[in-house]
Amino acid sequence: MSVSAEPRPVPEPGDPGVSGAPGSSGGAAGTQPPRPLVVTGGIAACAAVGSGLAVLVTLTAIGWITAPHVGIGTGLGGVLRTAALLWLVAHHVGFTVRGAGRIGMLPLGLVLLPGVILVMAGRWVVRVGSVTRLRHVGYAAVALAFPYALLAGALALASSTAVAAPSLLQAVAASFLLALVAGGLGAARGLAPWSRLAHLLPARPRSIILGMLGAAAILGLVGSVLAAVSLAANLSGVRAASDALGPGLGGAALLLLAQLSYVPNAIIWAVAYTLGPGFAFGAGTVVAPTGTVLGAVPAFPMLAALPSGAHPGGPAWLPVLVLAMPYVAGVFAGVVTVRIAPTPVIEAAPLWGFAAGAAAGALAGLAAAFSGGPLGDGRLAAVGPSGFEVGLVAILEIGVTAALAAAAANWLILRRSGRRTSKSSRSSLRPPAPDSGPGSDPGPWTGLGLGLVKTGGLTGVVDESDDADGHRIYFNPWAAAEDDHEDEDEADWPAQEPPASPDDR
Repeated sequence: MSVSAEPRPVPEPGDPGVSGAPGSSGGAAGTQPPRPLVVTGGIAACAAVGSGLAVLVTLTAIGWITAPHVGIGTGLGGVLRTAALLWLVAHHVGFTVRGAGRIGMLPLGLVLLPGVILVMAGRWVVRVGSVTRLRHVGYAAVALAFPYALLAGALALASSTAVAAPSLLQAVAASFLLALVAGGLGAARGLAPWSRLAHLLPARPRSIILGMLGAAAILGLVGSVLAAVSLAANLSGVRAASDALGPGLGGAALLLLAQLSYVPNAIIWAVAYTLGPGFAFGAGTVVAPTGTVLGAVPAFPMLAALPSGAHPGGPAWLPVLVLAMPYVAGVFAGVVTVRIAPTPVIEAAPLWGFAAGAAAGALAGLAAAFSGGPLGDGRLAAVGPSGFEVGLVAILEIGVTAALAAAAANWLILRRSGRRTSKSSRSSLRPPAPDSGPGSDPGPWTGLGLGLVKTGGLTGVVDESDDADGHRIYFNPWAAAEDDHEDEDEADWPAQEPPASPDDR
């Protein structure tokens, strides 16, 4: 499946519009031939890396000037190395600090910076590289991701010091995957709008993907509300932690940016709390709806919003409401799945609903795995939710609920469609009254009407009983009557005497 656009004209060397050709009026009005895709991807990768580094170098320099005691480094070299390390952290690359251990608890909000830049770079590659078909988007994404990963590896080697050393393998792999996904999305968006790209998918995969995204959106909304409520309830503790740090004006601005970059982590942790497994902040700790066991936490203002009591505060119905939200997301996923592509095969609807719910659960587990990580080799080596536990619980809760909701919604859709179709078939396909008397056979119209209701009358329903090519075998209701007439004619033929010829007389 491809979306074609008008390709850019590639002029011949003798065309009058080309700069330098005989009779050319100038290079401004000429059209240059497109660059090779490898060259275009390399230029876009360099521009993306340079743009991200420019933003982070500016922020790091401001922090170095306004808050020199935060340990950014000495001199311009220290500022550049710190900015390069932050750029790698924005790609979710962990690093090892001497004397402390591995640091893997990284802010997911920073991923938005290279993600947005790579989406823009992917669109630029498509436009400049004259890519006109969706089947070539993968080549454009690889042409961008490969040099981008090489530059990330070079920055990992350049920013490594005796104090902090980023992981080279993780830098290359994470930057390649991020550039491949974000650049591919940008390249596809450069060829067609999102609505058209979504409609290029077949109905069944589109229904599963949109059902998964709907459930994930509900979980994200619930997690955002829960995190905001917890922060508002512990606002005095957050303010006290900020005052205890005494960062000053410039340091307070940087501290606010750091907390905003950890907002996606907080939302994912709240989703894990809603699902039931919760999360940990150190060895032997747990934060869950059933209770909280916490130890000493670092002096970071956002951490003051963590619940500290052994039992959740508030009314008794609040934990029940929180734990019911994943089932609401499952119902929404199942309904969306069958609303987009209902099926006449009754037993298939729960399967597709479960597929959408299970995909949403797997997405929640993957997000939980990336939202946490170690903060050294000591007591804080286990921070954040367990991706396996969150994913397994989410698949069971959301998947089973989505299967039941899809079965119920699909049954209602088929029932309503059957009623409309039966009414329309009775009004438009009723035959004229037969000539025979009362009690005669009504003919094949009854069977024809039932066949139409069963196969072709359900508008918008994906008939999954067909084969892969979409062929159908239609039943001829008059075939038996025609065979009977042919048999009668063949049986009467020998009994008929031929007309007498003149010679017999």
